[in-house]
Amino acid sequence: MTTTTVVAPTVSGAPHSTGLASNLRWLVSDTLTLTKRNLLAVTRIPEALFFSTVQPIMFVLLFRYVFGGAIDTGPVSYVDYLLPGIFVQTVAFGSVSTAIGLSEDLQKGIIERFRALPMSRGAVLLGRTTADLVRNVFVVIIMTVVGFLVGFRPTEGVASFMAGIGLILLFAYALSWFFAIVGLSAPNSETAQVMSFPLVFPLTFISAAFVTVGSMPSWLQGFATYQPFSVTISACRSLMVGPASTGTGRSTTFWVVQSLAWTIGLLIVFIPLAIRRYRTRT
Repeated sequence: MTTTTVVAPTVSGAPHSTGLASNLRWLVSDTLTLTKRNLLAVTRIPEALFFSTVQPIMFVLLFRYVFGGAIDTGPVSYVDYLLPGIFVQTVAFGSVSTAIGLSEDLQKGIIERFRALPMSRGAVLLGRTTADLVRNVFVVIIMTVVGFLVGFRPTEGVASFMAGIGLILLFAYALSWFFAIVGLSAPNSETAQVMSFPLVFPLTFISAAFVTVGSMPSWLQGFATYQPFSVTISACRSLMVGPASTGTGRSTTFWVVQSLAWTIGLLIVFIPLAIRRYRTRT
């Protein structure tokens, strides 16, 4: 009797080594592939990108020309006070797309298909959050142009302005990991959207984004000043327009350190929670 040995075919593109360097290389490669896939999906629905950009533009015009004259911001003009808050609000609302996108992929069974492929499992979350970060870069560029058109004039130099933008995008990336948890917990994309906005709206408006914290009730001022959205807004405002624009007497360094502490803390908490939720859901 002749014994026939059947050799399983090797899947093309599958990683052959289990070493740390090899795993890292495949993680990066798969993340870039899924990032490209998610960005292509955005370009194929231009209406969604258009309306997600129109919303913050409407906020700029509304507060600049309707409410701006009634809001006292001290030594800084209202438009210069407003734009850093609009930047943070825009990327915060944009980060909700992480929840919606992940929930859609789960609902359609796409993530189940990914699991059957020889790819790094962590690339699914990294690809989604990275794509949303790139999309936020695009939206921030548009908002910067709109800001200059309505009279926004940073006074602290280009390097300081870019540092403020960097803080905002890093904060947005941390928020994306939080919304990844929301998207993985929701039964469908519609529910993910409904769950997300009530979480982000209070933090956006009970902050220093549109009005000075001093104009709020005294019992609310402490929270409004030091919650993560306000801290990042104050850091960005201080970097772009100067520390006097925050109206707190705090230095730029203070707000930047506070913002980085919040952002890094959120990443440390939400990345492991999102990975754990991904493993239990899939």
